[in-house]
Amino acid sequence: MNGPGPVRRYRFGVFEADAATGELRRQGIRVRLNAQPFQLLCLLLERPGALLTRDEIAAALWPDGTFVDAEHGVNSAINRIREALGDTAVSPRFVETLARRGYRFIAPVEFIGDSVIPNPEPSPSPDLQEVPRDAQSALGAKSAKLLASPEELPKVSPSLAQTFFVLFQIMYVGFYVGALANLREIADLFSALSRPTLLLVVLIVTAAVLIPVRAFILAAVLLRAPSARRHFLRLWLLLFPLDELWALAPFLLLHHIDVGLAIACTALLAWSPFAQRSLVLMGAGSLPRQLPTVAR
Repeated sequence: MNGPGPVRRYRFGVFEADAATGELRRQGIRVRLNAQPFQLLCLLLERPGALLTRDEIAAALWPDGTFVDAEHGVNSAINRIREALGDTAVSPRFVETLARRGYRFIAPVEFIGDSVIPNPEPSPSPDLQEVPRDAQSALGAKSAKLLASPEELPKVSPSLAQTFFVLFQIMYVGFYVGALANLREIADLFSALSRPTLLLVVLIVTAAVLIPVRAFILAAVLLRAPSARRHFLRLWLLLFPLDELWALAPFLLLHHIDVGLAIACTALLAWSPFAQRSLVLMGAGSLPRQLPTVAR
């Protein structure tokens, strides 16, 4: 198989493929993949983001004169690749099926050789499994390691992920509305602090701004807008500090609950932004996909 110049290894997510040795490794641990599926994987990795037709695959895997059921052979090789990568046809993170056309590799690929070839531009169609590099790089290399990548998250039903995500948004809207509905009681709590008026203004402004923001997120996810995932990952950077601020919301209920309970609830709410991000990466708001007939 002809490779792209000096490049003989490919890194994508937690995997690395060595075309010279025919080995696929996950975080350094070898993953079993037979020669023919591995050859097909390398074909896909050589052209990330580009369509590889079934005819092109058959021509590369079986030279002229070789008698083989190409249809079954391609399906079998794709299935073996997905098993090795922990991928699925319904909600792909790596290999996407384009019905009646072929396949393409949709995750970013790093070419390891004399030079590093940049990743392809995102496909015009909604890429539901792209790694959110913008969110990670903006937080800095150190903190980015704390954020889970799609490959590190469990595979769950997109509907289940969406249900939990919607519940989180409803919870936040409840906080905002409840705070605005009890300003007099909250003002009494703030009176014991320094600059109570400033604190009350911050509460009112952030609640008033975040109510329509949450409404927008809810509508985008419930209606499965094509760009819902991408928009949320960008908004996440802005929402993160505000969500951490509103993690203190249980202390607004000190007239009704104990301080210990408020601390416990705040600790859980501080984790909430990361949970929302993970739920989006697991499929919340993603467009429904039908199981392709070419590779089940």
